[in-house]
Amino acid sequence: MSAQREPEQIYARAREEGRRRLARPVLELAATALVGGFDVAFGVVALGLAAGAVTGSVRPELAHLVGALAFGIGFVFVVVGKSELFTENFLVPVAGLDRRSRASWLKLGELWSGALLLNLLGGVTLALIVTSKGVLPRGSQGELARLAERITSHSWTAELVSALVAGALMTLMTWFVEGAAETTGVRVVMSWIAGTLIALGTFNHAIVSTIELVFGMRYGAAVGVGDLFTNLGLAVAGNLAGGLLLVTFARTAQAFAATSS
Repeated sequence: MSAQREPEQIYARAREEGRRRLARPVLELAATALVGGFDVAFGVVALGLAAGAVTGSVRPELAHLVGALAFGIGFVFVVVGKSELFTENFLVPVAGLDRRSRASWLKLGELWSGALLLNLLGGVTLALIVTSKGVLPRGSQGELARLAERITSHSWTAELVSALVAGALMTLMTWFVEGAAETTGVRVVMSWIAGTLIALGTFNHAIVSTIELVFGMRYGAAVGVGDLFTNLGLAVAGNLAGGLLLVTFARTAQAFAATSS
């Protein structure tokens, strides 16, 4: 059994991965981000199928739990399949950033914008395909429509705070998966837990929530295009703030404090 890594060792590993991500050609970024959107959409499909299968037989809260557990599959696909989500790119590329290089900052902006747009493109494309011609059973359709309405039923403040939590949770997942985890089994468990918590708390994740809203809109949810883009803006802002301010800077300080002690 290998020794547990110290914070500075985890951060060094994250920095190495961050430098690799920032140095990638655009085509590689585009491919991994597009597939990441597909993976999350499959997680939403799993949520709808699982929750819809037990709806009517159990309490709604239990059906939601079953759906959340199934949704975790989508994050497992992302981690094991080496695809990529916008919200995974806070701690790791920031750790690998050359702060004195303008080109490095531009690559970070390219990474964030490219991953966000292509995650959404991949996820929305798959959502449009899956919701065509009755692919999913009626019970799943109703569950996804209700989920979309629940996402947009909160105030802007609540949606923003929820996004802060989602961004922090995703960045914690990245810290464990990219730096601390030694085996594929641990990575699977950590990604499943994070995915389940995102879905269980209906936390406002820019990619997940947007894809869920598209599913719901396709199934007749009382959600408009304005609701979709308003929520996306709040989710992106909150995810960035939560991922950077609540986790990335804290973990960076932890690693440097451990190095200097």
